Amino acid sequence: MSNIESIEKEAFEKLSSITTLDELEAFRIEFLGKKGRVSGLLKTLGSLPPPERASFGKSANALKQKLELSFQEKRGQIEKGAAKKKKHDLTLPGIWPETGRVHPLTQTLRDILRIFEKLGFEVVDGREIETEFYNFTALNIPLDHPSRDGFDTFYTESGHLLRSQTSTVQIRVMENRKPPLRIVAPGRVYRPDTVDATHSFMFHQVEGLFVDSKVTFSDLKGVLSIFVRELFGSKVEVRFRPHYFPFTEPSVEVDMTNITVEANPGYKRGPLWLEILGAGSVHPKVFEAVGYDPAKVQGFAFGLGVERIAMLRYGIQDIRLFFENDVRFLRQF
Repeated sequence: MSNIESIEKEAFEKLSSITTLDELEAFRIEFLGKKGRVSGLLKTLGSLPPPERASFGKSANALKQKLELSFQEKRGQIEKGAAKKKKHDLTLPGIWPETGRVHPLTQTLRDILRIFEKLGFEVVDGREIETEFYNFTALNIPLDHPSRDGFDTFYTESGHLLRSQTSTVQIRVMENRKPPLRIVAPGRVYRPDTVDATHSFMFHQVEGLFVDSKVTFSDLKGVLSIFVRELFGSKVEVRFRPHYFPFTEPSVEVDMTNITVEANPGYKRGPLWLEILGAGSVHPKVFEAVGYDPAKVQGFAFGLGVERIAMLRYGIQDIRLFFENDVRFLRQF
């Protein structure tokens, strides 16, 4: 019992003089560690006479608990004191969190939709996995149509496919709603294109539709002319060239003046006109596919690639840069 009293006295004397965590850890090893002095006391139980073992073991365990409690209290005091001594220079500037940027495709898409919303168009979303009816048949593209070769996309085992244009959204909206309709449908589309500087098997598109009892080709020209000039500037000229699309008749390609050449008269490389979107009056067979009477309604539709618009706006030469997630490229926007 005298050993217990001696160790207790020595332990508390040492503990009272400790001022650092390193000293405190050394104290823990000496007295409370597996090979420490208190553990050594408990190991002597077997050498004691049986009548003394109970009281000795009880006193040794009580000392261990007392030292562990005092150890934790001392540790708290040292840590609290260290925190008070730590000084902060309040004149130093704060640490600003790094903020992200809006991807150029996202920014371009927002700008496109903002213009059409001002013109009274509603933004409508739709599914990316479609049936052949919505992706082809309802758009006047039957199974044996030659234009289907460039649009036949990725099929699932169930016969569904990844949509090749967001015109599928227009069909679904017309099936469930009556005219007048004025909608734009943004989203990802998929085509079997070989990836190069100007093509990708996946890209973003915005398709528009305007249906009412009296919608003329002049309305189409007016809406798209306003859109192009709002996006690229009031000085841009717009022209409409005859073209062919199976879902519109008549159909046109919409061009604008090459803003690079216009800004630099001495710059002779590149065409004077740039194609930016396709459009036309909705084909009567499309109206028939959704249950509309072509004799009572008229409309026009248009479609554009978001990547194409972004490349023209920012002077980007390679479409693959949009999808590589290279921060050196993205930081420019």
